[in-house]
Amino acid sequence: QVQLVESGGDVVQPGGSLRLACVASGLNLDTYTIGWFRQAPGKGREGVSCNNRLVGQTHYADSVKGRFTISRDRAKNTAYLQMNSLNFEDTAVYYCAATGLSGCDVYGMDYWGKGTMVTVSS
Repeated sequence: QVQLVESGGDVVQPGGSLRLACVASGLNLDTYTIGWFRQAPGKGREGVSCNNRLVGQTHYADSVKGRFTISRDRAKNTAYLQMNSLNFEDTAVYYCAATGLSGCDVYGMDYWGKGTMVTVSS
């Protein structure tokens, strides 16, 4: 049974940092494209970052470029999203997802976690 479990969400002040983790079981993350998505209250789910390790491609949404970094730990079968300089607009539920495809389309991901809440509040 495949599971993706996110953790690391919290309440943080503007300008703060968080690191989200996505632990995978039942699949080898190394062979999948990994995506981080988020869904703010009342809005649709949007892509934040996408990493295709096999071809060495990483993409970020314009709104997070220079602030967020996606990474992986092969030994732990875990993906991470380091988030710095957080602002109010980053408040959302963050999801990790995996796909056998080369890109991260919200409708094309094979597996999803249940999400972790990030709240940026003063």
